[in-house]
Amino acid sequence: MIRSRLSYVRFYLRILTLLLPAFAYFIAVKIRFGFNFFMSRTPPSGLPSYWGILLLTTIVWTIAAEESGLWNVEQLYAPGGKSRRLIEALAFTYAVVMAAGFLYRQASYSRVVIGISAVTLFVLATIARIAARVILEFLRENGRNEVKILVVGTDRFARRVGASLLHGEVLPCKVVGFVRLPDQEVAVDGPVYELDQIPVFTNGHSIHDVIIALPAARLSDVQKIAPTLEKLCVPTRVVIDLGEGVILRDRLIDLGGIHMLDLRPTLAETGPYLFQKRIFDVAFSMVVILLTLPLTLAIAMAIKLTSKGPIFFAQDRVGLNGRVFRMFKFRTMRVGSQEEGDTRWTCDNDPRRTLVGTMLRKTNLDELPQFLNVIKGDMSIVGPRPERPFFVERFLDEFDRYNARHMFKAGITGWAQVNGWRGDTSIAKRVEYDLYYLRNWSLTFDLQIITMTVVKLFTSKNAY
Repeated sequence: MIRSRLSYVRFYLRILTLLLPAFAYFIAVKIRFGFNFFMSRTPPSGLPSYWGILLLTTIVWTIAAEESGLWNVEQLYAPGGKSRRLIEALAFTYAVVMAAGFLYRQASYSRVVIGISAVTLFVLATIARIAARVILEFLRENGRNEVKILVVGTDRFARRVGASLLHGEVLPCKVVGFVRLPDQEVAVDGPVYELDQIPVFTNGHSIHDVIIALPAARLSDVQKIAPTLEKLCVPTRVVIDLGEGVILRDRLIDLGGIHMLDLRPTLAETGPYLFQKRIFDVAFSMVVILLTLPLTLAIAMAIKLTSKGPIFFAQDRVGLNGRVFRMFKFRTMRVGSQEEGDTRWTCDNDPRRTLVGTMLRKTNLDELPQFLNVIKGDMSIVGPRPERPFFVERFLDEFDRYNARHMFKAGITGWAQVNGWRGDTSIAKRVEYDLYYLRNWSLTFDLQIITMTVVKLFTSKNAY
């Protein structure tokens, strides 16, 4: 959760930073000529088009901003050097622009416009940085989107880490409790749990991240407690204090001066997963929903006319980081008790199925409403199939690394399903295939799974 929140902030800062040159040139041209080059198709006589030089400036500015770290959240709170890095990025950008303008003789650009745009870009970038800090500070003070953290450790070191998290500027955090290790003093203010009490947080209802805050002398305990922490199925970090001048960039998060090393990093917190996969999921779902709208209406009418009860069936499932969500399907069975639906497997020739429901299950068309779950953000197109909380609790004790499936968003289809491991089949094999997907995820792999799903849509042997 910490890493994903930082990724979102960096994404918005990056988009804002990349838009600044356009605003700078708009203001510069407006000041110099009183001409709005965004709204007019052709510039006034004698005035060159500034679209080309804007494109060049944006490209060079992107490279300079990346190298200077202008959209890094950590730079917003750096004690010094922010203006220097910004001036260096501007100097590099406009040096390249002026050189290109000198060499390109087919158009003559106003040096006044370029100069005004440089000054304007500096002002806009400074305002954007201040505005970002104000917004983050507002979110922190009002507890908006706060990250709920369980701290492992109860000594003075853990107390200092907890205080830094609560009063940090980068992200709003809330410490929900501390876990005491054997023979450890209690110097913290807040709920204290023993190590064997951790399973009460199963399914992630109460926490987003686990942070191990142990002094250097007790870091060897990390290996002993790591298996217990796996039950939480949330990202686990360890606070490291290496002293001044020692910097680690691999798997390291800098949260307002608190260095945390990922013990169990997950692709679900990376930029490509958060943005590329999300954009693909939403676009693909919208297309499917629009294309299948007539079929959806026909199915809904058939369900309503042939059996009593609602058209849709909603059931609790366990998704990303163990959070429970309501998954939608077309109702394929007669209305029964909730307990029966939550704790009983569907079997071949199940007497609870309706006539229409049997056809929907055989063709997998009962899954169509789950594209609404994808748009809501509860699910993805491709990922491990979500299970009911009752069976998750049971499988956690029966199958090694079962909870690793919850490090990704649940999917409508998955690598295990297209290889035949669905329904009443081996859970161990399902976990094996799901873990393979987690290790090898890519958008290309997702497209391969979607293609295999379409090919096998009407031929699944275990769809009942």
